[in-house]
Amino acid sequence: MAAMNPQTELRVRTLSIHVVTWNVASAAPPPDLSDLLQLNNLNLNLDVYVIGLQEMNCGIMSLLSDTAFEDPWSSFFMDVLSPLSFVKVSSVRMQGLLLLVFAKYQHLPFIQVLSTKSTPTGLFGCWGNKGGVNIFLKFYGYYVSIVNCHLPPHVANNDQRLEHFDRILEMQNFEAQDIPNILDHDLILWFGDMNFRIEDFGLHFVRESIKNQCYSDLWEKDQLSIAKRHDPLLREFQEGPLLFPPTYKFDKNSNNYDTSEKKRKPAWTDRILWRLKRQPQAAVHTPTLSAPHFTLFLRSYVSHMLYSVSDHKPVTSTFDLELKPLVSAPLITLRPESPRTTESDMLISYSLTADFLSSPWDWIGLCKVGLRHINDYVSYVWVRDNQVSFSDGLNQVYIDISDIRETEDQFLLFYYSNNLHSVVGISTPFKIQPRSFLAEGPLDEAQPQI
Repeated sequence: MAAMNPQTELRVRTLSIHVVTWNVASAAPPPDLSDLLQLNNLNLNLDVYVIGLQEMNCGIMSLLSDTAFEDPWSSFFMDVLSPLSFVKVSSVRMQGLLLLVFAKYQHLPFIQVLSTKSTPTGLFGCWGNKGGVNIFLKFYGYYVSIVNCHLPPHVANNDQRLEHFDRILEMQNFEAQDIPNILDHDLILWFGDMNFRIEDFGLHFVRESIKNQCYSDLWEKDQLSIAKRHDPLLREFQEGPLLFPPTYKFDKNSNNYDTSEKKRKPAWTDRILWRLKRQPQAAVHTPTLSAPHFTLFLRSYVSHMLYSVSDHKPVTSTFDLELKPLVSAPLITLRPESPRTTESDMLISYSLTADFLSSPWDWIGLCKVGLRHINDYVSYVWVRDNQVSFSDGLNQVYIDISDIRETEDQFLLFYYSNNLHSVVGISTPFKIQPRSFLAEGPLDEAQPQI
C-alpha cells in the first residue's frame, strides 16, 4: 500500500470491530445468530468481524469433510455476512479451534494478511485439542495480531493454563518473515475458552451470588483476575468488566447451570482481552514525537444467554478503533472500461503506485457484490498474460465475461497480489450492460454504470 506523504494530513477514522468467542461443544450452528452478530442493532455500523470458536466437531469424518468443503460454521457465517458486504479475509483451523476474520469489502485493499499460525499445546505439547490459532494482519499500515485459544480445564490446573498462555505467546516470532515480535504489534486481540475458574468459594455460594447478581466477591477469586495482579505482562492485557453471569457450565438446551452428578462450579471461562502497544518513553531533554493515532475503545462486553446448543454461552465485545491511517491509497486503482471490442470481453484499466512490485502470478477477479471470499469470482484474468497496453503507470487487460448472463446484479473488480497474498485494489460497484443495449448505439456511448 502506498505510504503516507509526510505533507498529507489524513483524518482520524473510527472503525467498529465485533469480536465473538464461543465454545460450541461440537454443536451445529443454530438457525438464527442475529443476536450474536448484532445484526438488528441499528446503532452499530460494523466494519470487521473477528470470530473464534472452540470445540468444533473434529471427528475423523467431520475433519475429512471440512477439508474437502467449507465447515458448517464457516459456511453459515459467510451466508449471513456476505449479503451485508462482508468478505472473509482469512481463516485458520486447528482441530476444534477455528478463527475467522471478515471485513467490509471497501477495507480489503488496506488489509494485508501477513501470516497464520497454529500452536498446539495439548498432549505432549503436540496435540491440537488445546492451544492457539493466530492471524497476523497489517490493517491500514498497523500491525494487528488476533489469537483464539483453548487452555486446559479444571480449577486445579491454573499453573498449567498460565504456562500454555505463555507458550502460545512465545511461539509468535516471525523473524524470517520480517514481522515484528507479537509484543511489538500495535494491537493484540486475545480471546477464547481460557478455562479460568473461581477459587475457594463453594458451589452453593457461587450459585447464590449469581442468582442475586452479586459478582464482586466472585471477581476477587477469579483466577485470571488474580493472575493479572501478579504477572506484569498479563496485566498489560485489558478486559472489560464482567457484568454478565459466568458462561460455563450449563445443561445443553437450557439456561440452567450444570445439574449432572459432577455439578461443576460456574465460571467465567470465556474471555476477550486486548493489548495496545506501549509507546516508548521520551528522554527528559528529548522533544516528544507525536505517535500515530491508534486507540481502542470498548463499547460492549456481554454474554448471550439466548443460545443453548452448547454448555458454554458465547461472549462478544464490540470495539471502536480510532486510527490515523498510515497508508493514503490502495496500491492498485481499478476501473472497467467500455466500449468492448467483442461481446465476450470487457476492458479493464488499472494504475499502480510507484512502490508496488507486481508478479507474473497477479490476477484480477470479477465478482458479484455479496461475494463470500476472494475465490468467489465469476471470471478472472492473469494480469501479465493478458495485458494489451501499458503506459505511464496505466495498464489495460481484457477479461472474459461470455458466461455472465444479463442481470441487474452489481459487480466488483479486485486485484490480487501474489507477493503480498492480499487484495491490493478494488473497484467501485458497477453493472455490466446487456449486449443488446451495447449494440443499439455507437460504441463510445456504452459505459458501465458505476
